[in-house]
Amino acid sequence: MGAPPKKDDDPLFDPAEASPKRLQDLAEMAGVSIATVSRALRNSPLVSDRTKVKIRKLARDSQYEGRTMGPVANASASPLLSIVVPSPQGRDRRISDPFLLELIGGLADAGQEKGCDIMLSHVMPSDSAMIAKLDLPSYSDGLIFLGQSTLHEHLNKLVQKSVPFVVWGAMQPDQQYCSVGSDNMQGGQRATDHLIRLGRKRIVFLGNTDAPEAMLRYQGYVNALERSGNTVDSALVRPADFSFESGAEAVETLLEAGVRPDGIFAASDLIAMGAIRALTQRGLRIPDDVSIVGYDDIRMASYTSPALTTVRQDVNRAGRRLIGKLLRIREGDQVRPELLPTDLIVRESCGA
Repeated sequence: MGAPPKKDDDPLFDPAEASPKRLQDLAEMAGVSIATVSRALRNSPLVSDRTKVKIRKLARDSQYEGRTMGPVANASASPLLSIVVPSPQGRDRRISDPFLLELIGGLADAGQEKGCDIMLSHVMPSDSAMIAKLDLPSYSDGLIFLGQSTLHEHLNKLVQKSVPFVVWGAMQPDQQYCSVGSDNMQGGQRATDHLIRLGRKRIVFLGNTDAPEAMLRYQGYVNALERSGNTVDSALVRPADFSFESGAEAVETLLEAGVRPDGIFAASDLIAMGAIRALTQRGLRIPDDVSIVGYDDIRMASYTSPALTTVRQDVNRAGRRLIGKLLRIREGDQVRPELLPTDLIVRESCGA
């Protein structure tokens, strides 16, 4: 145990020696709560001007590394929120992915409504070392992670460092951070139920179950099959990354192995579109021979030929929820994870 933090009224206090890097450090030096420090630095009306001046003077004198909102009178400054896109280890993740672009658009619209500035980070973390680069209050006023990838445990640790952030992604059993995501299991079950109602018997699942969201969609697929009395055939489960090329390759491999599906549930619209391309090149008709359901309802889903049946994620609602929860976290409030409902959008690729 080291010596207790020195207070700013201690004659031996050396601000340069302390150099606080976290809100928690500054709160201990000021003898107030982390929430009070956060609000004071952001000029919240919930903190008195006297306390704001005291905390800001302490932050300035001690060379606090975090971002403040300038003078107390500057109440019009906008919070700067940063979007971070984790990268799966060993695989590329493109910000040009259509669903990511639409989700970023939903965040930008929500940020504009709330008076926030939105920045897209160039850092695409894939491990704890890269997460640490974001562990700086000076980086922005808050972080929005678009997906968890394999960073769940690192995100749990980030909570302990008083960095305000939220995550778009799946809900995990031991989760300590706030996430917003669609009900992936429900969506997967709805998609598979629809194919079963159409009389499809050999229903393939395409998706990389290493990703938390895809795993839950797969579990929904399994639930639907088991509830209808069908067995899960491992030969009908094929890995595919969230890309057009991966979907096409997965179907080509399937057909080359002599597997002939009559239904496909793809974990993303891009995978589904790749599957359609591969099937039609082999002379199979959509939906006469094979019915296909995707996931996301990106804009181009309704313009494919045939138009794609898919599970819709509401990116505008997601953007509002993520921004709203992050702003509340910055105010020191306790917020809970949230699952958003999904909708099955029926189009031509299923035939009904």
